[in-house]
Amino acid sequence: MNRVIFLLAGLLMANACTPSTGQAGDPPAAARAFCSTDPVVQKALHLLDSGKFKQAELLLAPSATHPSPQALQDRAETLEIIRRIRIEYSLDAATLLAKVRKSIPDATAKEVNRWARESHSRSRIIDGTELFFRREPQNIYLFSQEAADRRAKAGNAPAEEPWKLTDHLRAVIEEADKSKKVEVLPVHHKVTHTLTIPPNTPGLKTGSVVRVWLPFPQDYHQQRQINLLSASPEPHLVAPDGSGTDARGAAAQRSVYFETRVTNPAEALEFKEVFEYTSFAHHPNLVESEVQAIPLGWQGAFLGERLPHIAFTPAIRRQVAKIIEGETNPLVKARKIFRWVSANVPWNAEDEYCIIPSLAVKGFTARRGDCGVQNTVFITMCRIAGVPARWQSGFETKPTSSWGMHDWAEIYIAPWGWLPADASYGVQKSNDPRIADFYCGHQDSYRLIVNLDWGRELFPPKESLRSEPADFQRGEVEVDGKNLYFNLWDTRTEIDRSNPPDR
Repeated sequence: MNRVIFLLAGLLMANACTPSTGQAGDPPAAARAFCSTDPVVQKALHLLDSGKFKQAELLLAPSATHPSPQALQDRAETLEIIRRIRIEYSLDAATLLAKVRKSIPDATAKEVNRWARESHSRSRIIDGTELFFRREPQNIYLFSQEAADRRAKAGNAPAEEPWKLTDHLRAVIEEADKSKKVEVLPVHHKVTHTLTIPPNTPGLKTGSVVRVWLPFPQDYHQQRQINLLSASPEPHLVAPDGSGTDARGAAAQRSVYFETRVTNPAEALEFKEVFEYTSFAHHPNLVESEVQAIPLGWQGAFLGERLPHIAFTPAIRRQVAKIIEGETNPLVKARKIFRWVSANVPWNAEDEYCIIPSLAVKGFTARRGDCGVQNTVFITMCRIAGVPARWQSGFETKPTSSWGMHDWAEIYIAPWGWLPADASYGVQKSNDPRIADFYCGHQDSYRLIVNLDWGRELFPPKESLRSEPADFQRGEVEVDGKNLYFNLWDTRTEIDRSNPPDR
């Protein structure tokens, strides 16, 4: 079974998540649980790794001793992480069987148990009971061919999408060749993003101050003509654009901010933004023989570790050395790493990032991960290879049923500068090498760029531990200075796509 790797991550965090060769002051984008030097927290993480959750909770409970304020915060955040793990791993065997039977009505408990083992479905031992990831059986259908075939036989397999990504990529390449432009095939987007807090939500009372941050697009070279059309309730505050910075400032995760006071806890609270933007496909003509050295004065930016998530472990270093053996061209290095991640770290339905100690270590060790995990492995490997790499995220907006939140990366290759790279989309199934390797240096027309980095302070700052300390896509909620976790509110995103208006 695939478990969260607390023990290994605990060994990595011995230096309290201080970047050894990264940018000074970079925030860890993780809970203090995974960065603490407090021996009580470290012991609690070891207990979690062995499935002893109640013992860990007792160890972290307030006591007669007087730890430092930092240790108190670390212990409180560790208890919160334990609570979140219990939410994420909440399916017992009977509940998992019931979920499978929604798609395979005649499935037996013995079959589901076998499929779970064969597919390495996500589960944890919590106080002696095996509990499955709340999004199972999604991974069972991904990695058990027998289960996928049975679902198809029952008539419940996902329908084939009429829109084909490779057709779009071919059109991007043809238009870029014809026009000699880098940004091509623009698509106008109108987005309505709504966050709803249900009636009688725990923590809300008359007079409570509710603070909400919703995602908002960056003004970037392949994303322009951004307008906030409406936002409610008033007042709202739009974070500054981060594209003119080094992508490490407060504007790196852009938001629309709301603040209101509860008048009736029995009524739902709704926060809504409507915005428009135009997204372009990005397709420079990348020629390996034209690659130049990193500019003088680069000073190591985006080349170092950023613990806990970007970790240069000995195992990852050795793998990178094998992948790029003898290679000196940065673009060729990136392409070799891209192909390795695409072949060796397939997509799976993933834990919330807030409970993963290290995205790179998890993805590399488990040889699976979702888009953020896959691209963090890619970023980490590129940095080890001497290729500057950084995070970017928001939404994929392609006109299919599978659009939604998405993470990818950027690599710096001179003379073209920062180039998009998406190791999650990976090598495309095509005999045309320009389509197959499209996503290492190019991007399609269907993106919403919200984040130019991870774990940056929101605008205005949030006081409590975020529901998602690294990424920012659904939004964040705080009530009277305390975080309101994902399970206590909902979001809905609607997208209208069209040709951009003349302006």
